[in-house]
Amino acid sequence: MATFSERLRLLRQENRYKQREMAEILGLKPRGYQEYEYGNAYPTVPGLIQIAQFFGVSTDYLLGLTDKREVNR
Repeated sequence: MATFSERLRLLRQENRYKQREMAEILGLKPRGYQEYEYGNAYPTVPGLIQIAQFFGVSTDYLLGLTDKREVNR
């Protein structure tokens, strides 16, 4: 299964955002966001939830634990 950094990059590209735009949306410096996509850093739990909610996917999907994007409610 894909890693967090791969999933994050895929979602960003599918939604046609630039890394700089994602950094702004998440309240990060561009380099901080790039570290997520390069697999050198990971968000805090609240940051992970923010990313999942922004893209409408589950945290399990983002973390590569499942291939199902939908959120269980």
